[in-house]
This record gives sequence, structure tokens and C-alpha cells, in this order.
Amino acid sequence: MKVSLSEDQRAVEELFSEFFAKTSEPIVVRRAEPLGFDSELWSKLCALDAPAMGVAAEQGGGGATLADLVVLGECVGRSVAPVPIIEHTVALRALPEPSAELLAGDELATIALQSATGGLDWGLIPAGAVARTVVGPCDEVTVAVSAEPPGVAPANHACMPVAFRTFDHDTASNLGDKSVWSRALSEWQILTAASLVGIAAKSLDTGVEYVKSREQFGRPIGTFQAVQHGLADLPGLIDGARLLTFKAAWAMDTSDSTAPRSTDVDDNEVNDPTSLALMAYLFATEVAAQVTDRVLHYHGGYGFANEYDIGLYYRRARGWSLVLGDPAVQYQHLADRLFGAVSTDDTSRKR
Repeated sequence: MKVSLSEDQRAVEELFSEFFAKTSEPIVVRRAEPLGFDSELWSKLCALDAPAMGVAAEQGGGGATLADLVVLGECVGRSVAPVPIIEHTVALRALPEPSAELLAGDELATIALQSATGGLDWGLIPAGAVARTVVGPCDEVTVAVSAEPPGVAPANHACMPVAFRTFDHDTASNLGDKSVWSRALSEWQILTAASLVGIAAKSLDTGVEYVKSREQFGRPIGTFQAVQHGLADLPGLIDGARLLTFKAAWAMDTSDSTAPRSTDVDDNEVNDPTSLALMAYLFATEVAAQVTDRVLHYHGGYGFANEYDIGLYYRRARGWSLVLGDPAVQYQHLADRLFGAVSTDDTSRKR
């Protein structure tokens, strides 16, 4: 695995960093609330052919790898851009023949994150408030269904365009077995982890600038050792989350190759793409929460004021980390994958 960006990935980073810096300023993000979707920004993003970027070239897309898309995901997070490019991209990659409307971004698609509790009731769906097409599991197969989106989202502090959607079986098209959805879910976890890394990185930059300018007792608060200590460990956490996210993307990109996929937890050797995807997501949620919490703390009461941007990142770090469900349940799923499922009354096995 290469730990540095390729020339193409640096070009992607430069393009989208500049794009979102100009088009997704905090005033734009706030204007998109409470729905959390800016149609004008989405149209501008479509003009860059971003919706089809991750689709295979033979299907009319840009042929970007998941590692390439991680670069885009971090740019999205740094600007907390109110566009569901991650969900749309993941859904399109699961479709065998995406329509021209989906490739162009004229229609939006997303992915269900939970198995249906009955029929095609997938519970809370990310971007479900604005996406017409939804990819999700149904029994042992993966299906795509289409219906007019509600255009409104349940009230949530992160202002995400989520929605509870229920679909009719008659509108479902079979995409293959359940592994199609499982892979799409892992890709969503990886790209969302990248966005959370972007949130954390931008929040740290914001915090450093603030403690340099905010004065107390006649000097910048950044000169106080206690404040310095509070910020000093954050870059290492962010770099760790970024590295784990890229490793998960690399493992997913090469999962069809003949490379060995060994897992030796005792030796800290995990190469299973599905496990790495969930690990990257869970660690990124922790890092984003810790960084935004620390930076908001150093803003004092100003951190919750609309005049300061850290609140936008703080709320989204927590919202995006809960869309998949209870983190404790996800940690249990990860433990089951790495160590094998253990019943609660099994006292014979060391935990």
C-alpha cells in the first residue's frame, strides 16, 4: 500500500479543495439548513462530472478507484458540503447500468444502511430526503428501488437530509446477491470515514487559528501550556484515522486480486476489507468527535454561537457518526468479525 497520494490524487485534491472553498463556504452550509442539501451547489458539482467519477469507464463514468474517492471525501468533510456525493457515488457503483440521469446527477441515488425489518422498510436512510433511487438488501439479494423523495427530513441537529422510506416490492429491480450491498456498505463506511477525517482536520485548523488570536490576561490563549497540550495530540489522531481509511480503501480496491488477505489480530495484522472499512469508520467517528469537542471547548461559549463555524463541524461530526446506528452495536459486529461471535453466557472463552 502506498502511503502518499499519486499524481492523479493530488490533482483531485487540488480541484475539489479549491471548488469547495469557493462554493461551500459556511454561509452556504447554513443556508442549506435544516434540510442539509443545496441544489445549486449540487448542480455546480455535477458540472465537474463528480457524480459519475467513481463509476467504471465502460459504464460511462470516470473510473476512479475507492482510494481516489477518499480524497474527494475528505474535501467534502473539510467544507461540510451540503451535497450527498458520497451516498450517490456508492449507490451508482453498485448499479450494473446506471442511467444517464444518475450519471449526470439529474437524479440522486443513495444506499440503505440497514437490513429491512419487513418488506422494503430500511429505516433511516442517508440522503433519503432527496434521493429518488435507493440501493439496499432484501432477504438474500440486493435491490434498487425508485420513488419520489419527500424533500424534507426529520428534525436533526446535524441538519442531514435523512429520511424514513418504505418502498413497494413492485418497484424493485434485482442487482445480485446480498454481497453487492455489503460491498456498497463498506464503501460508504470508508468514504464517510474520509469525510469525518476532513471534519477533524478542518476543525483543528480552526482551533489553532482561534487560540492564536483569542487573548486572555493580555496574551493569546494559545501561549498557555494547558491549551497547547490539549491540541498537541490531535494531529496524530487525525493522521491515524486518515491512514486507516486509506488502508481500508486500498484493501477494497485490491480485494479481487490474488494478494493474501490474512488477519492476525494478535500481530495487529488485519487486511480483510470489510473489517478495515468498519474499523476506519468507527475510529474516524471517535477522532472527529474528540477534535471538534476539544476545539469547541477552547472557543468557550462562542463555540455554540452562529458567528463561529466550529459548531457546524461539531454537530455534523456527531450526526454522521450515528447514521449507521448505535456505535456499541457496530463495535460488537467488528469484534465478532475479528474474534468470532461469542454468546453473552460463554465464560469459557477469554474476551
